Amino acid sequence: MIKQTIKRFVGQLLGQRKHGMQRIGKSQHGIDRRNVSRHAIKVCEVLQQHGYEAYIVGGAVRDLIVGLEPKDFDVATNATPEQIRPLFRRARIIGRRFQLVHVVFGQEIIETSTFRAPASQTQQTDDHGRILRDNEFGNHEQDAVRRDFTVNALYYNPTTEEVIDYHRGVEDLKHRVVRMIGDPQTRYREDPVRMLRAVRFAVKLNGTIDPQTRAPIAAMADLIENVPASRLFDEMLKLLTCGHAMDCLRQLRQDGLHQGLMPLLDVVLEQPGGEEFIELALDRTDHRVRAGKPVSPSFLFAALLWQQVDARCKQFVAKGEPYIQSLMSAADSVLDEQTEKLAIQKRFASDMREIWFMQPRFERRLPKSIWRMFEQPRFRAAVDFLQLRAAAGEFDSVLAQWWMDLANANDDTRAQMLEDLAKLPRDSTASASRSRSRTRRRHSTSKSSTSSGAHVSPTDTTD
Repeated sequence: MIKQTIKRFVGQLLGQRKHGMQRIGKSQHGIDRRNVSRHAIKVCEVLQQHGYEAYIVGGAVRDLIVGLEPKDFDVATNATPEQIRPLFRRARIIGRRFQLVHVVFGQEIIETSTFRAPASQTQQTDDHGRILRDNEFGNHEQDAVRRDFTVNALYYNPTTEEVIDYHRGVEDLKHRVVRMIGDPQTRYREDPVRMLRAVRFAVKLNGTIDPQTRAPIAAMADLIENVPASRLFDEMLKLLTCGHAMDCLRQLRQDGLHQGLMPLLDVVLEQPGGEEFIELALDRTDHRVRAGKPVSPSFLFAALLWQQVDARCKQFVAKGEPYIQSLMSAADSVLDEQTEKLAIQKRFASDMREIWFMQPRFERRLPKSIWRMFEQPRFRAAVDFLQLRAAAGEFDSVLAQWWMDLANANDDTRAQMLEDLAKLPRDSTASASRSRSRTRRRHSTSKSSTSSGAHVSPTDTTD
């Protein structure tokens, strides 16, 4: 009795948080069942009807409690993957490190995982402590311990409409605090991506990272380099499409985490106009995310890396290379450098090149050339990118609007716009570009030919 009293007193003195399962009713958590995916509810009901435990878990529960719309829904159960799969018409077991089941309902996939046990000494890790395989099944309480942050260790039962909370995650959500479950250093070594997730959740919740959770991040940031590049790409995409992309980038940079993701970010942000351009791009991305519109990874990364591509292109031109060849060389060098850290998929890299390489063609409005441009798969994305450049002062805004009007027009209106364009004197279709080109050439000749900042118009070498 005396020992328990002393232990309780010391715990209160040190600010220890109470643990143990809490059942939180609808009146307290506030989740409206109508906002929950009917397919996720169906998976839970089927599993429960067959005698298994089943809950909607993780980010969906977190977002529902704070009033956000979840992007997807996951289910956790005590059934094994082999027991889950036969219960559904379209289900498949996936994963090597984390084996789970994808239950498919049309376009929606409900990711269903088995309760897992916390990390043990017998689990396979790399030299830095990162877990490589994790298929040790556990019970409900063990699964809650294994999860990364308290705000993600929440389990919603759609049948009883209760939230099961082992680590006071609902309390942390009310205070908008991202807190690690367990020892932060150990958990970051197990999975360095948790450092990126801590930043994303704190920004998304408009909250803070618990001081003990944040303390080791700066010293352990280099562990990010041990994570597979493809997984980093997925996590980076989540950061950039969470609706608060610029805030995430600033926080990553502050904690030193960006070096393992975008080594060029420092260079881009420190260039004249670099931060403004990225802010414009990410602000537009955030608005699309908040409006529920899709976001193209190709467009997003094309915008993030454009300033560096443009700067290197000017360097190659200053050395005497033709503009188009310079642009191609610059794109290749930037992508090669970036993909050493972050594995941008080839299809996205190809789209990025198309968006970049189409920019010089907007300088001159030649009807025959424009008809060919319509056939390019990334024409609309390239026009959107042009609007971004115009907003940043890189391109004439009136001409950029003409291209946008053309892209938005139907076939008849497009034909009429191009017919009207063809009636204009030939020089007027490119006079603005040429006058800007001549001005820049005269200005550049007054400077040293070795100046890397000299601007060369793309119209000098385009058809």
